[in-house]
Amino acid sequence: MALDVKLRAVTDGDSERLLAWRNSPEVAAYMYTDHTISAEEHARWFAGMAGDARRAYWIIEVDGTPVGLANFYDIDRTHGRAAWAYYLADPGVRGKGVGGYVEYWMIEQAFGPLALRKLWCEVLASNEAVWKLHQKFGFMEEARLRSHVLKAGQAQDVVGLGLMADEWIETRPAMIERLTRMGYAVAS
Repeated sequence: MALDVKLRAVTDGDSERLLAWRNSPEVAAYMYTDHTISAEEHARWFAGMAGDARRAYWIIEVDGTPVGLANFYDIDRTHGRAAWAYYLADPGVRGKGVGGYVEYWMIEQAFGPLALRKLWCEVLASNEAVWKLHQKFGFMEEARLRSHVLKAGQAQDVVGLGLMADEWIETRPAMIERLTRMGYAVAS
């Protein structure tokens, strides 16, 4: 049986939770940020969300419990593209299809309500499970950014992936079938 996964808008009440997640080893390991994020730095970032049409954030909830964050950033309506990212801060929900459901939901938002033509993302090359999940959903590797970020003082490669709206049309039925087999209710 699938978990009940929902994405809801971030509220002011999520600020402390997000700071804790961003500084947790489970999340920080895959972020570009490699230092402990101070309360002041977080407050500036969090305040910057409000009214910024180039960003959108959702809390991922599983069975009513907040477990992660998904977002669009660098939303560019002129060129019809946006970047996106997500993380599951609760290791207990990993491996249960939650990431796949979130991926589907975010792609649907990008090519549905936002009416974008391209969605792209960057993933640490060492986070193979995530960039391979993106590829299952039709994302194509567009770049290998060598020694792009430093993590614990070591240079790390980054994989750049992109998905076009017309490519999603081709991939979407298989992803609906995959998530439906896992017990998730998705629109067809």
